[in-house]
Amino acid sequence: MNSEPVRIRLYQPDDLDDLYRVCLLTADNGGDATSLFRDPKLPGHVYAGPYAIFEPSLAFVAEDTAGVGGYVVAALDSQAFEQRLERDWWPALRAAYPEPSPGQAENLPTPERYAIGNIHHPRRTEDELARRFPSHLHINLVPRLQGHGTGRGLIGTLIAHLRDQGSAGLHLLVGRRNQRAAGFYRHVGFAELPAGHPNLFVMNLAGHADLPE
Repeated sequence: MNSEPVRIRLYQPDDLDDLYRVCLLTADNGGDATSLFRDPKLPGHVYAGPYAIFEPSLAFVAEDTAGVGGYVVAALDSQAFEQRLERDWWPALRAAYPEPSPGQAENLPTPERYAIGNIHHPRRTEDELARRFPSHLHINLVPRLQGHGTGRGLIGTLIAHLRDQGSAGLHLLVGRRNQRAAGFYRHVGFAELPAGHPNLFVMNLAGHADLPE
């Protein structure tokens, strides 16, 4: 068990490599994906880097004496964020990571195939979802920081800042195989949208209730 105190603080530019490292160590449905990516920076390029770089006021890290072991990042306005990525982020990555043919894709590990797919065919937030829950997040913790309330602390910190910036609601996608993560989101107050989106979790931020115990 980790008995060292964990500090949650605002992201700083010097933390970027740590975000990429944590992202890689959790990119296999929460497990270590080091062996599943030819380029260890690929998952960070997709799921961490652009948030920290473009929206640093909504990026927070968790660190103990061993260093940064977790983070939460978010976009305040998902649709505006997607437009910025299309303009300023994805073009260079599409050149660096060409889209594989269907035959080539079949031979790639699933996490790498999904990451490259997200670069070339990024998800678009539907208008109705954006109206009610405009913000979205990614959160990851290495095992030593799991199970001690650190994830709850990161979520609570982010929610406070999203409310301060006027967000009406928050959403996130969870991999269908990642039942541990789904249970965590339910525990901290997220709700699953009805059938058709079984891996979509949302939270209304219009109220001021604290996270459930």
